[in-house]
Amino acid sequence: MLNHVSLGVRDVARAAEFYDAVLAALGYKRVMEFLPHAIAYGAGSPSLWIQLPRGQQELTNGNGAHIAISAASKEAIEAFYAAALAKGGTDDGAPGPRPDYGPDYYAAFVIDPDGNRLEAMLVKPAAKPAAKKKKPAKKAKKTVKKVKAIPAKSPAKKAAKSAKKPAKKAAKPAKKGKKGKKGKKK
Repeated sequence: MLNHVSLGVRDVARAAEFYDAVLAALGYKRVMEFLPHAIAYGAGSPSLWIQLPRGQQELTNGNGAHIAISAASKEAIEAFYAAALAKGGTDDGAPGPRPDYGPDYYAAFVIDPDGNRLEAMLVKPAAKPAAKKKKPAKKAKKTVKKVKAIPAKSPAKKAAKSAKKPAKKAAKPAKKGKKGKKGKKK
């Protein structure tokens, strides 16, 4: 849903020292800069902008606002927290589990030198149960009806077979019937 977020700071160059260190601990880097007004961080494209307030007005922070940044590991969160404190940030919640946010939620909270609240967080999904091995699919039985080929008999074979059979009794003479008008039997 979000494409990028912007945080206001009093001095971009000073803020860059802080953000270069804490975001590098999480695997992000500076990807754009418009000095002395703004710099941007991300994994490739700008996702978090650090900039002077709009129109160079006095900086005010959003009451209760904070930015949560994804981390790849608990070690990365601990490095983020240590870097933030070393660069002038303030502790707002040491690294550790946050069971109120979920059983697998791990995070650290800091406040940057300009008062912006940051969180580095990780949610490890619960381990999935091992998937059952699928049985191989049964092969479909092929139903093939075998048909015995009957060889075609040639006229010579038929004649030879007939010669081997005993001769049938002589046929009875045909009955003589009445002839019709045209001389044919009825």
